[in-house]
Amino acid sequence: MSTRQIEVLVVDDEQALRNFVRRNLEVRNYHVHTAANGLEALAHFHARAVDLVILDLMMPDMDGLETIRRIRQTSQVPIIVLSALGEEEDKIRAFKLGADDYLTKPFGVGELLVRIQAVMRRAQWSKHPATTTTTHIAHGDLIVDLERHKVSRVDAVIDLTPIEFELLVYLMENAGKVLTHRAILQHVWGEEYGQESEYLRVYVGRLRQKIEPDPAKPRYILTERGVGYVFGG
Repeated sequence: MSTRQIEVLVVDDEQALRNFVRRNLEVRNYHVHTAANGLEALAHFHARAVDLVILDLMMPDMDGLETIRRIRQTSQVPIIVLSALGEEEDKIRAFKLGADDYLTKPFGVGELLVRIQAVMRRAQWSKHPATTTTTHIAHGDLIVDLERHKVSRVDAVIDLTPIEFELLVYLMENAGKVLTHRAILQHVWGEEYGQESEYLRVYVGRLRQKIEPDPAKPRYILTERGVGYVFGG
């Protein structure tokens, strides 16, 4: 029985780069669609099932940031940014809109493949039940249902992305312990990660907005400056 091909949408205004990514993915059994800008990308995205989006930020007609924003209105499909913009503020803008990973051009095929495997692995978390015998974690009025991948506070369901959910569970399972940036990145994002502290700043900020009664004065996720984070609920 054959395994279904992963459907990938590659979006970049440089045809040479689109062809480069397409060739290297197709030879590894990915099914690749391409688009030259955000408008074309959205047309492709809404016309067929897509498992992964790889896109540039600087494009005509509709840039990558606006494309990410529109995709995130209806879908949690994994999104990897490929961009010549390598400044931390550019990465943070993309992550705040919902990007899952960010590669700065130029990049190697091996690095791209590793990142694809990592985001696809994370995308499967919400599709599988918890393997632990514990089904719930609770701290204060915050309750996590590990089997259903649901989080609630005072009977209100909190909508989290797969990464946000995994990050929260890891912090709560280690409540009271200071977890380093590297430890969190490698547990949540994968062993390939460790230096991407800007990822954590964005995702911790998003989690605080969703679970903290007062995000400006967090009581659950506390910062250990220069080290990492501790769950103190």
